[in-house]
Parts: sequence; structure tokens; C-alpha cells
Amino acid sequence: MIGWKRILAIIIGVSVWSSGLMAQQHKVSGVVRDAHSQEIIPFATLQFVHTQTGMVSNAEGKYLFELNVIPSDSILVRVMGYNILKIPVNRELKEQTINFDITRSDVSLKTYEVKANVNFALILLRQIVKHKPENNYNRLNSYRYEVYNKLELDMKNLNKEKLGKNRFTKPFAFILDNIDSTSEDKPFLPIFLTESLSDYYFQSSPRKTKEIIRAARTSGIDNESVTKFLGGMYQNVNIYDNFIPVFDKQFVSPIHHNGAFYYDYSIADTQYISGQRFIKLNFTPKRKGENTFIGDLWVHDTTYAVQKTTLSVPRDANINFVHKISMVQEFRQLADSSWFLYKDKFIADFWAPSPKPGRTLDFIGRKTTTYDNVITNDTAATNIFNNKKYPENVIVQDSARNRKDSFWINNRPEDLSKNEESIYKMVDTLQKMPLFRTYSNTIRFLATGYKPLGPIEWGPYYYLFSQNRLEGFRLRLDLGTTPKFNKDLYLYGYLAYGFKDQVYKGKMSALWLLKRHPRTYLYAAYTRDLDNGTHYYDEVGTDNIFTLAIRKGGVPQKFLMVDEKRVEFFKEYYSGFSHQISLSHKRVRPFDPLPTTAFYPKDPNGRDPLTNMEIEVKFRYAFHEQFLEGNYYRISLGSKFPIAEMKFAAGIPGIANSGQKYERLSLSVSDYVKLPPFGSFYYNVFAGKIFGTVPYTSLEVHPGNEIYYYNKYAFNMMNRFEFISDQYVGFNVEHTIGNGIFGYIPLIKKLKWRQFWTAKGVIGSLSDSNKQLNLNNGFAFKTLQGNPYLELGTGIENIFKFLRVDFIWRVTPDVLPGESANKRFGVFGSFKLQF
Repeated sequence: MIGWKRILAIIIGVSVWSSGLMAQQHKVSGVVRDAHSQEIIPFATLQFVHTQTGMVSNAEGKYLFELNVIPSDSILVRVMGYNILKIPVNRELKEQTINFDITRSDVSLKTYEVKANVNFALILLRQIVKHKPENNYNRLNSYRYEVYNKLELDMKNLNKEKLGKNRFTKPFAFILDNIDSTSEDKPFLPIFLTESLSDYYFQSSPRKTKEIIRAARTSGIDNESVTKFLGGMYQNVNIYDNFIPVFDKQFVSPIHHNGAFYYDYSIADTQYISGQRFIKLNFTPKRKGENTFIGDLWVHDTTYAVQKTTLSVPRDANINFVHKISMVQEFRQLADSSWFLYKDKFIADFWAPSPKPGRTLDFIGRKTTTYDNVITNDTAATNIFNNKKYPENVIVQDSARNRKDSFWINNRPEDLSKNEESIYKMVDTLQKMPLFRTYSNTIRFLATGYKPLGPIEWGPYYYLFSQNRLEGFRLRLDLGTTPKFNKDLYLYGYLAYGFKDQVYKGKMSALWLLKRHPRTYLYAAYTRDLDNGTHYYDEVGTDNIFTLAIRKGGVPQKFLMVDEKRVEFFKEYYSGFSHQISLSHKRVRPFDPLPTTAFYPKDPNGRDPLTNMEIEVKFRYAFHEQFLEGNYYRISLGSKFPIAEMKFAAGIPGIANSGQKYERLSLSVSDYVKLPPFGSFYYNVFAGKIFGTVPYTSLEVHPGNEIYYYNKYAFNMMNRFEFISDQYVGFNVEHTIGNGIFGYIPLIKKLKWRQFWTAKGVIGSLSDSNKQLNLNNGFAFKTLQGNPYLELGTGIENIFKFLRVDFIWRVTPDVLPGESANKRFGVFGSFKLQF
């Protein structure tokens, strides 16, 4: 009987327990994430509204309610530093998934009264700063890791129905099938994706870095320089640095050594993860409009190392074309107990003007980087620097851009989403469509000025016509070859005709790239045209349709007919050193009001003083200079180090009627220095000397500016050919401040104007023999002997996101009696597109 009683009791107990289980028929689960970065948010507080039923999400941001009855019609989630979010619950469903994408609150101006005698958040901050040297992974003698980069660009806020009906986009209706509307309220269209997998090496003393890109895949772009920038070398962000780069701006790190001056801190939470205690430290800017973040840090309470950080840029930050920016970094503890970067993400919402007034085109860019197979303080990380097989800092392996799908499947640290996988196929299909090529070529033509026509291209179009006092109406046609003709040989030429002087002018040139990395080339050119005074790669010359209406009044144009033959050989080395040797024969014929050939007659031997044969050698050193390469030419993106340049030239008389004998030496050093939080500073110091007696055409004609478009490299309040020297020294500086005083003017602050100041000066002299030859020849040349030239300026940039206005004062020398007052002060405009 006792046995049966026990069995009966067990049956009754099981029945009661199972009926309880049957009663627990509702399950509500999900995950809590940051709405912008899509990063999980651990330990968030969830609660059914107006009830005591709640819980905290786990370390992975997940939660699960198991309930007999749903106690309320909605759930709210609360996380310090984020806006509270409520989402309705269906009280009838047995199982449902509710994910919370919460937005960070902008609390930078809210103040809180802290009545405690001790601010524990500041104590924690001091410990973090104190331990920065030992937790910063760049303290290591050496390390290496495998880095995977993924960059995606998506178009947001698309209306699938309208795009399918639009006559311009209807032919591309198939791409609308790639619109992802599963995870966001507003659908987005993935349009660009790139991946790279590389090995990165670091050595601290002497400091060296190297990256070998083993695989790279980019939708729509096959350019090696682009591939290099999408690797890991140029994208490292270190939370332990005092300043963190965000586009071209420097933001104050929340663990800056003087962080309490920029941020307010508060301890938000304490949690145990895998038996280790972590403290959550929230931070907000002390003042609005400064380059600071809003976010939080999870800090290990024993080593005071950062385990994870989330950084968001406030809405009032002075960054153009960006709605929102989020950055996330995660660290992992290595076997030796040190912490090393494991993963980082960068998410930015961009906008661009739309053809429709009042609307914008919205994009979102996502960059994800993972770091794996980390090795520290080992010869495996340093031997690479002595390997002559890898001389460059960034090497793209020959097979990198030809990896098969199977390679990516086996080597990606995480799989691509369905939409990401479709991007490659979509872009390939688009590029094969004739209509798409027509659209893209039209956009390229409008943006660059060049129109490809198979193996040749026409352009730039803005040289097509212009006007000046000598030629009257001028027509010009430019043609060049494309890689379809030859990928290493570029032929270019133009033909121009003036309807007033009825003279043809033109140029023919050839560039032969013998080697691209490091660059070696041969160049030859013949030019017969008017000298318009363009001497710098980004200077605006007068031979285009845009400068007709912006010339300074009362300043006559000055022209020289130049007949020049030139040959160059250029060679660059991996160290950043380069040299160039050139040989040129140049014949100059000035026009009134400049002194003409009548003042410089030929000698009895038939030698022409205005003709010279010159040999020149140029040496340049630019350590770790970065370039963006085109088909043949490249654009320098500068260097983190000063760039030095030296030129030596000699005139050789007696060859092809050349009549000049001289030696010319010039030196220059320039640099672009970031001075956070005080903006950036550009400087260029230069000097030169000419040995010999030569006409003014071979002297140093200090560069002036005769249009109202600001010239960064010229003296804007100086006219062309106003001052000449045979020895000189000068400087050119520009300090871009950022918000400056505008950050303290309430109404102006919202316009996001930026402030800067400039200073340019030069002092020079002219030998007695050169004075005798060149002065008093019918033109009022001046010298700077004992009377240096100095102009100072300030202004406003970022007006309507792209306009810049300079206010320039000519300080010395004084304006001569009878000269117009506009030589003392001028207002100049220019375009400057930047973040």
C-alpha cells in the first residue's frame, strides 16, 4: 500500500506541475540593439508598462519572458544614455519576437546635481588614464594580426513603387529586388560592397608598419590605390589616443588625459561577464558644438582596460553631409592577460543634394573590421620588415583581386547577408547595360569634364572657349588617349585658335609609365601657346569659361608666347625619395605691356636673350606620402611628415640660339599639421637664388593673382609680374580653426561656418646687373629689397557647405601714389568641398 501511495503522490505532483507548465503559454523574446550601429546592448532593463513584471537582458542583449498571462499591452526598454522605447505586445499570441532598436539620447546640455562628496566616475576615469600606457596595444614591441575589412554603402528611404514607374529608373527595375525592408522601417538598397583580407605588421622601435593584402573584392571598382585604402593600414582608430579621427576632423577621446575638461561622466552599471567584473562608464559633452562624443565604456575593474566602447557624434557637430555617426570597438583578453582589439565598426548616415528642391539623397555606410590570429612580441611580427620581397608599406598581392568565391567562403570571419551577396551580381549586370554606361559616362563628364570615346577622350569641356584681349574669342579642343589605347602610354594634345590674332596654338605630349610602383616614367612635350600663368596643379588659370567675369578691374592681362620643347625622366623609390631630370628648350615672346623683344636684342653671334636651353634636376623627399591613382596620373593625398624639395637648374648658352647662362637653386619645405582641438595648420617655407644676369622671364617672378578666385599658393593682393627677384625667401601659412568664434554666437553656430586665418610673405632682392637689364624697360617692375611683401587674411568657409570667402589685407609694401585703393584690401571667393 505504501508503494501505491507514493506512486499516486508522484502522479498527482506531475499532473499539477504539468498543468502549471500548460498555463505558462506565453513567450516574449528578442534582442536589444543600438538603432544606428545595430550593436547589441547588454544588461538593458525591460518592463511591462504599469506593472512590476520586468527583467534585464543578458550579456548578448537577449531577453525571454515566460508568462502565464501577458500583464500589459506594451513593453518598454530603459538604458541609461538612450531614449526610452515602448513597443506594443499582442496579448493573444503564445510566442512572439520583439526586437528593440533604441536611439541614443542627446543629453549633452542636460545638467545633473551630484550631492555625493566623491565623484566615483572621475576616480574611475583617472585610473583608466593612469593605466593607458600599459593597456594601449601600441605599447607592444611588435605584433601581427589578420584583418578583415568589409565596407558597404546603401541608399536609404527608397520608394520601390515610384522608382519602378520613373522613366529614368524603370530600365533598372531588376535592382529593386535587392531592396532590404526586413530589418528597418524604411527600406534601403545595397549599392556598393568591398571586402579585403590582409596581414598587418607593427614594430614600435623604430616605428614601422606593413600590410600585405592577400584578397580584395570591390563591386564596380578595380583600382589598386583604392584597394590599398580599403585595407587596414589607413583605418586604424585607437580609443587610447587622445584624439580620434572622424573623416578629416579630430575628436576628443573620452579617455583623453584631460577628459574631465571636455566630458561629464557617470557610472551607469556594474556586471560580471565570465567571472570578471566590468563597470559601465557613460560620458556626454560638457559644451555643445565641440568635437566630442556621446557614448559609454565598459571597463575591466582590475586592469582598467577598455572591453568595449560605443561612440556617437552629437547632431550639432560641425561635420558636413552627415546625419549620424556611430563607432564601436571591442577588445579581447589574450593569453598573456593583455587586451587587444577584436572588432570595430563605423556607421555613418550621409546625405547629398537631390535634383528635387527640398529633398536629399540619403545613404548609409557601414564598415566592419575584425582582427584575428594576433601574435605579440614575436619575431613572426618583425621578420617581415627585413624581407626585400615586400619593400612597400602596403602591398597588394598579384592574386588579391582574382580570388574565387570558394576562397572568400572559407576565409571570411562571418558570412555575408543575402543582400550583400547580391550586390556583386547586381553591379556586374549593371555595368554590362549600355544605358547604365550612358548614364555613368554622362555623370562623369559633368563632374570631371572628360568624355570617353573608346580609345580616346575629349576634354575638359571648360577649356572649350574663353576670351582675352589678345586673342579675342578663343576656341580650344583637347584630346587624349584612354587605357583602351594603351594602359601605360598616354598621348595628349590640344589645338586652340584665337579669332582676333588669327593664330593657331597647341600642345602635344606623351607620358610613358615605365613602372607604377614605385613610379618611373618618361615624359616629352612640345608647347606653343600663350602663358596664362598657371603654375600649380589646383590653380585656376584664365584659359577657361569660368574666369571671364571674375578678373580684377583695371588690371591688364599679360601674355607671353611660349615655344617650348621638354623631356623629363622621373624615378621614385620606396623610401619616399624621388628625383627628376629634365631638359628643355624655351623661346619666349612677350606682348605689351610687358617689355618685348625690342629691349632684348640678339647678340652678334645670333644668341637670343629670350631663348634658353635648360637642364634641371629636382630632388624630393616625402615619407609615407599617399596617392590616389588614376589611369595615368595620380593625386597626392599628402603625408604625415614634412615634404622637402630641392631644384637645381643651369642655363646652357649657344645651343639652338640659346642666349642665357645662369644657375638656379631653390628649396622648399611644406607640411600639413593637425593641431587638435585647435584645427589644422599648413605651412610652406621656401627660398631661392639665381646666379647670373638674365631677362625677367628667367628671374623669380613672384606669383600674383589677377582674378577674384582665391589662390592658395599665390599672393592674392599682388599682380602678376609686379615683383621680380634673383634671390628670395618666403613663407605661406594657413590655420584652419574650425568653429572658432562662430561656436559662441547662438544664431551663427547653427550655420556651421568655420574660421581660418592666413599669412603670406616674401622678401627678395635684385642684383645691380639684373636691375640694369630689366628695370626701366617700359614696365614698372618692382623689387622687394629692404621692403618685404606681406599679406594677412581671414575669412569664412563652409558657407552653404562649399563656399569660402577670404578677406585679404596687403600690409607691406605701401601702395604707391596714384594706385587704386583696392590694392590694399580685397575679397576673394572659392569653392571648398569637405566634411
